[in-house]
Amino acid sequence: MRKVEIRFLFDSSGDAEVVVKSLGPEVEKRIPKTTVKLGFDGREMVLFISAGDTSSLRAAVNSYLRWIETALNVKGVL
Repeated sequence: MRKVEIRFLFDSSGDAEVVVKSLGPEVEKRIPKTTVKLGFDGREMVLFISAGDTSSLRAAVNSYLRWIETALNVKGVL
């Protein structure tokens, strides 16, 4: 089992909350060979991903990083 924990520090707790809420539906989906947990406390968000193999882990990390970037970009436009 491959695992990664990524911590993000946002400019505000509001930014962290927006990202966590945006990713909620994705975290709840079942992805084969992959487990995702997401939490936040204040300005910090923690993303934990575990996967059965390196390629699944890489794919999940890349997807979540893109979704986080997209959520922040959309928040900036609104």
